[in-house]
Parts: sequence; structure tokens; C-alpha cells
Amino acid sequence: MNEPRTIPPRLRDRLYAVVTLVLAVLLLPVAFLRHPGRARELACAWALRMRFPAEDLTGLTDGAMAAFTAARTEALWRHGQLIGLTSGYRDPLLQQRMFDEEVRRSGSPASARMLVLPPAESSHVKGIALDVRPHEGARWLEEHGARYDLYRIYDNEWWHFEYRPECGGTPPRRLPHPGVGSVIENGGHN
Repeated sequence: MNEPRTIPPRLRDRLYAVVTLVLAVLLLPVAFLRHPGRARELACAWALRMRFPAEDLTGLTDGAMAAFTAARTEALWRHGQLIGLTSGYRDPLLQQRMFDEEVRRSGSPASARMLVLPPAESSHVKGIALDVRPHEGARWLEEHGARYDLYRIYDNEWWHFEYRPECGGTPPRRLPHPGVGSVIENGGHN
């Protein structure tokens, strides 16, 4: 990731990853009995649900959901890396409340747009945006996400990725922050 200073790996995150992988391995026989062709994916999903119980994948488009599921399954099984979702789909009313609150906090719509976009421009409202954690998982997704059409979009948001199948494996030009350019210029994302 291209931040001026990267967050160092935390022992706690490494420990969570190891425990989650062990749990997925233990769940694999049950997953195989339930769905032999998707056992690894299912065991991974169960283990990650225990690690990130507050996650809500509801509202993501089918493509974004499939891409995210495939990416986090590979991350766990092949690389022992956890990728959790802190925010995916957002209802337009929630997005508006977030934008309004950022306007109040920052003092202007222009400064608010550096972190939050209004609903009509937000990829979260479209169901194609994923805010992920921990930092190591985001780093993995930035390195491998193009295989799944998942791309980091903004320099100032290491956690924000979007499902962009139209990019065909080539990362789109990263923007400094969500408010750069018009809706037409940046494709209306965040």
C-alpha cells in the first residue's frame, strides 16, 4: 500500500488469523458433508462469521458478494490472511445521515466529500463498495484483489475497495479522496 507510513502488523491480528484458520480446518469435514464442491468456501465463511460476528454482507450485488467471498476464501486458505467487512451496502438514508454528520463535523460539504459522498454518488449505496479490515487484510486485497475485480479506489482510505468488473484486471486510476472530480469523472464511487 502506498501510505506515507504503514501500520505495522499487530501480534493480535496474527493470532486471530491463526485461530480462524485452525477453526476453518476443524469445520472442513462438516462443510464437506454439507456441500462437497464448496467445502473450503463454506468452512471459511463459518470461521470468518465467528471472527467477525457483526459483519453484514446483505445488500451487496451478486457480483460484489461472489468476488469478496472468493477473495477472502483464497486469502485465508492460501495465505492465512483474514479479511473482514466493516461496511458494505448502505441504505441511502444512512448514507445521507453519514454525509450530513460529516458536513457538520468538517464545516462544509466540500470538506465532507473528502471522506463521505452523498447517496447519489456512493458506491456503498450501489452495493459494490467494501470497507475491509484489518490493515493486513486490506494490504492482501490491494495486492491480489484485481483477480476478483476488487480495487482500492482512494489514497486516503486504505480500507475502501470497490467491485469493478469493467476494469478487466487493470486497476483504475486511484483518486486522492472521494470528493475529487465530479460524479461523471470518478464514476460516482464511494
